[in-house]
Amino acid sequence: MRARDLTKRFGDLLAVDSVDLSVPSACVYGFLGPNGSGKSTTIRMLCGLLTPTAGDIEVLGLRIPEQSEQLRSRIGYMTQKFSLFDDLTVRENLEFLAAVQDVPKARARRRIDELVEQYRFDGREKQLAGTLSGGQKQRLALAGAVIQEPELLFLDEPTSAVDPESRRDFWEKLFDLADAGTTLLVSTHYMDEAERCHRIAILDHGALVADGTPAELTAALEGRTVLVDAGDPRRAQKALVDAPGVLSVAQIGNRLRVLTDHDGGGDAAAGVRSELDKAGLQAEVQASRPNLEDVFVSATGGQSDDEREQRGGRE
Repeated sequence: MRARDLTKRFGDLLAVDSVDLSVPSACVYGFLGPNGSGKSTTIRMLCGLLTPTAGDIEVLGLRIPEQSEQLRSRIGYMTQKFSLFDDLTVRENLEFLAAVQDVPKARARRRIDELVEQYRFDGREKQLAGTLSGGQKQRLALAGAVIQEPELLFLDEPTSAVDPESRRDFWEKLFDLADAGTTLLVSTHYMDEAERCHRIAILDHGALVADGTPAELTAALEGRTVLVDAGDPRRAQKALVDAPGVLSVAQIGNRLRVLTDHDGGGDAAAGVRSELDKAGLQAEVQASRPNLEDVFVSATGGQSDDEREQRGGRE
């Protein structure tokens, strides 16, 4: 899947701004961004549900949106909200989706039997979907999204409403699909999920601000993250939050994690220690390995959701 100069405007709002993407086959490609960054809009354009204002899209060798109808039978799409029918049983939901996807009846029966076993719905085939737990609903939605064995699967924040154990189980299913050759584009706001991806892209205000493997993106921040152990972490945070060269300060337990910006220069730990000394605060300061949360904050400028809402949403 490739997109070049992908742009979408809604009136005066520039929702997606000249985005270039390249997603390898059989890859789990993570799509990250703050609320209103344009993730959902981009996904809808890539799968042919929304016409771009400008730019070129090629998905599975097809030009989109011109060949969206040919693409429909080759992709799956799963939204963050449970989109199946609560008053139909597990099997009835899968039968309905097979019919919508024009899966021949004989093949549909075999495929549904496979999915019932694979997604652990044995003994629950006649259970109403509305009575399933959150994790079971997500498994059923995923089974429905892959019923036609798509080559490419789009998932828009699919685990936002499930518990951590169900999320881990769900991701195991995603890697099973990737191992079988399916390409997956997954939008998420969970950093632990982003770390699982083969490659990730970060959108901010409609623009692509980072793209690479988790290892590549974290390596680019080497030397810019610092851990602070202070007797009074709240006072230390206040002393650092507006200091020159400091992009963000986050309290994690009794520790502070400090991210310095590109223009900070020199030894990041020494700079943080100097600011604390100026404030008369005793603290242990040491360099730390960067993580994907640091990448996210650096790429998006560390703005809060309130600051973003003032600039207008893009989702």
